[in-house]
Amino acid sequence: MRICVIFNPVARGNKARHFRAWLDRGAGECALKPTQQAGDAHRLAAEAVAEGFQLIVAAGGDGTVNEVVNGLATAPGGLAQARLGVLPLGTVNVFARELKIPRHLTSAWAMLKRGRELALDLPVAEFTREGKTQRRYFIQMAGAGLDARAIELANWELKKKIGPFAYVVAGLQALRERKPEIAILADGQRLTGELVLLGNGKLYGGDYALFPAAAWTNGRLEVCGFPRVNFWTLLRCAPGLLLRKRLPEKLVRRVSAKTVELTSAAPAAFELDGEWVDRLPVTFSIAPQQLRVVVP
Repeated sequence: MRICVIFNPVARGNKARHFRAWLDRGAGECALKPTQQAGDAHRLAAEAVAEGFQLIVAAGGDGTVNEVVNGLATAPGGLAQARLGVLPLGTVNVFARELKIPRHLTSAWAMLKRGRELALDLPVAEFTREGKTQRRYFIQMAGAGLDARAIELANWELKKKIGPFAYVVAGLQALRERKPEIAILADGQRLTGELVLLGNGKLYGGDYALFPAAAWTNGRLEVCGFPRVNFWTLLRCAPGLLLRKRLPEKLVRRVSAKTVELTSAAPAAFELDGEWVDRLPVTFSIAPQQLRVVVP
């Protein structure tokens, strides 16, 4: 089996340094494609497909995984030819955590070589940028409104210093702004909200099970809409999130759907797998069991 690892050589942190040392010691059994800037992992994954690799490994966080998945999905025959592997090196690694991929590098690498294959649903977002239709795939979750605005506002220098807490700071800043109302059309059902989250997996932002009904292989997205989002909403959600890792259901509206359309009269951002993408409108759909992933 030919293995290609896509990795950011300038990534910071102990995990990244340990990974580079591990590569120097004995990862001659794989090919390494280093990234240099945002978007490279997408291009390199498509390149690896063209070169005939059968296992393409994203070594990084959820953003790196997302780019590699997009490279696989857009390369001709990529999803049929190659499987996705993950070495979790990022700040949060929600996708790897939900799939129970080992955090320890040696254990994760051993899992990639002997693990089983799981075919996951692959969601896609379709939107317009500069008059052209764009398609972006995602794996774990998507969001529009407050959380996407917080990602847009996040200070990256602060993120390097305090990690995911930088998003908390940005979220508090976004809470003070006027929030646009988002219209949700999910398989014919209509809802509205100031924050809309969509889950392909159960987890959001770490180990918070915001989508308890989500399943990787049911061909549906779970939609969680907050009609209003303010400091009072945050206070009411805090006990459930801190103690049970879940939301108080009376504060949200839920629906399960194959196709979800989000629109807004006022400018509103959306994100995919924790990365800011663009502004609404956007339409989400899902391709059942198209992404093959190596899992424990």
